[in-house]
Amino acid sequence: MRGDPEVFRKRVERFQGLLRENDIDGAVIRTLSSFIYFTGTKWLRPSLLIPAEGEPVVYVVKGEAELFREKSWIENIVEFQKVEDLMAGVVGWIHRNGMNRVGLEFGIERDAYLIFLKIFERLNPTVEIVDILDLTMGLRMIKDEWELDNIRNAGRIASKGMKVAEDVIKPGMSELEIAAEVVRELMLNGSEDPKVYVSVTPRAHAEPFRDLRVPENGVVTIVIGADWNHYYANMARTFIVGEPGRRVRRAIEAKEEAYRIALEETKVGVPINAVEKKLAEFFRGKGFGEAYIAGYTHGVGLLIEEPPITTIVVPQRAAKVQENMVLTIIHPPLMIPEGAIKHEDTYIVKKNGLERVT
Repeated sequence: MRGDPEVFRKRVERFQGLLRENDIDGAVIRTLSSFIYFTGTKWLRPSLLIPAEGEPVVYVVKGEAELFREKSWIENIVEFQKVEDLMAGVVGWIHRNGMNRVGLEFGIERDAYLIFLKIFERLNPTVEIVDILDLTMGLRMIKDEWELDNIRNAGRIASKGMKVAEDVIKPGMSELEIAAEVVRELMLNGSEDPKVYVSVTPRAHAEPFRDLRVPENGVVTIVIGADWNHYYANMARTFIVGEPGRRVRRAIEAKEEAYRIALEETKVGVPINAVEKKLAEFFRGKGFGEAYIAGYTHGVGLLIEEPPITTIVVPQRAAKVQENMVLTIIHPPLMIPEGAIKHEDTYIVKKNGLERVT
């Protein structure tokens, strides 16, 4: 497996302590990123059962147990052949252990489906279901040194991918062709699940299209998420092609100045919304108030975007910056007619300042 088994065991023990503090008898972990966080390995359609006390249990498809045992520290592995067997196993685990309150993550990523919640409720009508997303993300928000080393490695890979993007962009290339070149570079350097977004039009988050091409005079924005041992680093750049005009130049200059402000203001103990307010005021003063999308930062880790996610989860803007958080600066683009203007890097928060990763 990747990493020291004791690291993952201690994570489970800390999580079990949180379960007991919150009077939760056990947790059913279905979201892939939290599954990785506790088991140390990625697995398709994961099911991890963690009691408030005792050893965790993993359910895998028949024939997978031997390989999973090589990839993870968890010893209690149960195989199932039909999904009905999986459901019966989860229900049996809950009732054998006399559980009355069981935690599920009310998340939005793969395998945290609403249909699973509905089936779970139907099969366990007497069990109170508790949202534990704040508990798992509270642990994951502050990284340990092993996690930070993985993110640093991911940052080096992301930077290589961005260099390829800079080299290949030329008028007439499609977004998809650019993305393909960047993904190839990332994978050849060890990124197993890279994310690459390319935009030649004003789109904040751009899945690449094969029929959208780089104009003679315009901008191309590239967003990269590269992973190493499942941990991500995130970066974005806007490249000028030809002479797109004065407004583009002004927007890039404003974004660079705002970037420097954000780096100066993002410190341990500072509320994120305090920095957000200063950036919004700055962009209004530069004439780009209508172009700025709120939410200047987000966390990075086992997901390319994880709490605090200030762009889409408004209450998380009240969070204070903490040591060993990993944050991106500045996440949202300036949305002008010529395109989405971005400059984003990943940083590790330290007591004495920010450590640049990308």
